[in-house]
Amino acid sequence: MADSFYRVGTATMYDSATRNLGMRQKSLVDLQENLTSGKRVVRPSDDPVAAAQAERAMTRINRIQAEQRQLDIQRGNVALAESTLGDAVGVVQEMRQLLVAAGNGSLKPEDRQTYALQLQSLQDQLKEVINRKDVNGMPLLGALGSALAPFVGPVPGAPDYLFQGLPGQAASQGSAVATQFDGHAALMFDPQRDGMYRAALGNANPAYPLDGRLFNTSVVKIANAAQIQPNAAPGGAPHTYQVQFGAVTTHPDGSYDISYTISSSNPAFVPPGPLTAANIVPGQPFTLPISITDPGGATLQFEIKGLAQSTPAGLVPSPAPGDTVTISATASLMSTMDDAVAALRNAGNSNAGIQAVGQALGQLDYAMDRLHNLRGYAGELLNRADRISGDQQTRSIQLEEDRSRAEDLDMVKGISDFQNANVGYQAALQSYAMVQKLSLFNYIG
Repeated sequence: MADSFYRVGTATMYDSATRNLGMRQKSLVDLQENLTSGKRVVRPSDDPVAAAQAERAMTRINRIQAEQRQLDIQRGNVALAESTLGDAVGVVQEMRQLLVAAGNGSLKPEDRQTYALQLQSLQDQLKEVINRKDVNGMPLLGALGSALAPFVGPVPGAPDYLFQGLPGQAASQGSAVATQFDGHAALMFDPQRDGMYRAALGNANPAYPLDGRLFNTSVVKIANAAQIQPNAAPGGAPHTYQVQFGAVTTHPDGSYDISYTISSSNPAFVPPGPLTAANIVPGQPFTLPISITDPGGATLQFEIKGLAQSTPAGLVPSPAPGDTVTISATASLMSTMDDAVAALRNAGNSNAGIQAVGQALGQLDYAMDRLHNLRGYAGELLNRADRISGDQQTRSIQLEEDRSRAEDLDMVKGISDFQNANVGYQAALQSYAMVQKLSLFNYIG
């Protein structure tokens, strides 16, 4: 075998050389393309598995970017809602200050009229604030969905203010926050949830007008409000209760008794029968505790306060025959303010003004607490949006690293491979050129 001869055809040698040169040239071009693009995987055929990993990472990155853009819009809406609730709190605080001032017993009717006008102006501002919309024209306090103006009123009948929407708070998600808030919970009163009832004074006996007499009530307190029996009539107002005073019985010592009855618009209510407030002494403050049990099991409690007077013309009882105290549910914060404004305008004496202020302040403070709670919830959503944004940014960085590992080029290695391929290609070209010059005729002499 050592003495065997091998012959390589010239055409075969040239074909093999040009094929190797082409392969080296293609490898050099591919390396140059990798360097210029900065990617190891320029097309899926370069590395199908890495290309698929990079594509999945890019899809997730694009989704996070879309969610982040949506989150920025939601954060803006929440910030606007938080600012709106802050404005509402500010208006209600001003109302409270004016109400406290209007309860001063030394005020004249003209002064109470002035306070009533100021309260009416603030009431109008509050209506504008609570119906405020976001940049897309959607109400900020529209709960789970509402008309473009969620709060309407006053309207004829009862309730006098309505919420045109579906109460409730929309839930936030892992990558999104709620953009509308439950204005119903903050501004509307539900009898079974909030137990907001007011006491209104009246007198059907012209012999004992309310003006000039001390006759008022405390704020109505309700135990177990959730058990209040609702009105079965569709859209009807909650049931009302009334305490009505009747005949007076005078004693030789100058004191007197007065009978009273308790009734209700609820057909299921069983009246306790005629009752008597006994031994009322003229010139001494009188307090009559009232406790009314709703058929559902809730208890309405308040106090009736009076001060009878003995005059040369005779006894001026207070409470007096014909006096009534009507207990009715308050529909909303706006209803509370309407009642207070109307009572201050019609108050003929300081006693009526004190009655109006006392009824309004308790409900105003309750509504203020609910507004603060909802504003605090808006602040928490802003914090949650910041946390979501931080989490999304961390995920984007991780996904970008995954994509880079899958398809990006190690530049140091890429430059080294390109230089090696370039040197090899140059050597192949030079050797090919040298072989091309060789011929047997160059050595035949």
